[in-house]
Amino acid sequence: MLDIRNNVSLKPFNTFGIEAFCTHFAEINSIDDFSALLKTEIYKTSAKLFLGGGSNLLFTKDFNGLVIKNNLKGIEIVSENEDEIIVKAAAGENWHGFVLWCIEQNFCGLENLSLIPGCVGASPMQNIGAYGVEIKDVFNSLEALNTANGELRVFNAAECEFGYRESVFKTKYKDQFFIISVSFKLSKHPKLNTTYGAINSELEAMKISNATIKDVSNAVIAIRQSKLPNPVETGNAGSFFKNPEVSKEKHEALKRSFEALVSYPLPNGNFKLAAGWLIEQCGLKGFEKDGAAVHSKQALVLINKNNCTGKAVFELSGYVLQKVFDKFGVALEREVNII
Repeated sequence: MLDIRNNVSLKPFNTFGIEAFCTHFAEINSIDDFSALLKTEIYKTSAKLFLGGGSNLLFTKDFNGLVIKNNLKGIEIVSENEDEIIVKAAAGENWHGFVLWCIEQNFCGLENLSLIPGCVGASPMQNIGAYGVEIKDVFNSLEALNTANGELRVFNAAECEFGYRESVFKTKYKDQFFIISVSFKLSKHPKLNTTYGAINSELEAMKISNATIKDVSNAVIAIRQSKLPNPVETGNAGSFFKNPEVSKEKHEALKRSFEALVSYPLPNGNFKLAAGWLIEQCGLKGFEKDGAAVHSKQALVLINKNNCTGKAVFELSGYVLQKVFDKFGVALEREVNII
């Protein structure tokens, strides 16, 4: 049964562990809950924030409105043939838990995305990615309810307009749809992707020569745990900044000045730069201000080191942006949603 609470602390619902309050708070455990919420005066008259795992946002102030927490659960096999299988997961399912479930069934495609915080519903919104794989590579479709009238709509990959950590749900359809499930097209025949990052090196260190998808997942988990703070222990939202894209000309100019520049060629002729490397070159690893800090092992990550405010994290991110621009003439962009 739908329950709307008032003046609720959001600290347990964001991985930064930032204290903030919302005027109203509702948890959606079924489609009927959402249908009931649509009819309430609070829903009709309030500003709204849709919340999953709270792993990609930063509260810089209280939220004067209604926070809607997606708790929808369930995993099912939609269809399959000899080679592929379509698996549908409810939006409120824990992402890493869902990845592990797929690995246990020997369904290949998500293992490189192990240990990414958050819920299934956020995965297409962000087009999450890691170690050479993005959601768009395995995405089949999603189901979403129109937040104005509750009507169901199914989106295919083209309609989601996936980009680098982008989709229509962050741009033209922002806050217009409540994602209820996501379907993935996975393979029954493992095609391992171990060329990106340190996966091969980690597999060698684990003395594994004939890797399985479980081995790749374990390698990714080990790499992430060695570099990234556990949000249960240290508040953070993972990568705070996007890797910037620059033109071939800008890349050549930077390469002349910084021979060790870390970059990757893109199909359009541009280059993607490693934002973490740029930040590190500015001497900001471990830099701390007002309880917020740049993580000492991965400069892409900002952390709540000492019970800081969201405003302190935001101001630190601005300081990082300015330092990188001053040194490299490159404008970084925040990946985390700022509230």
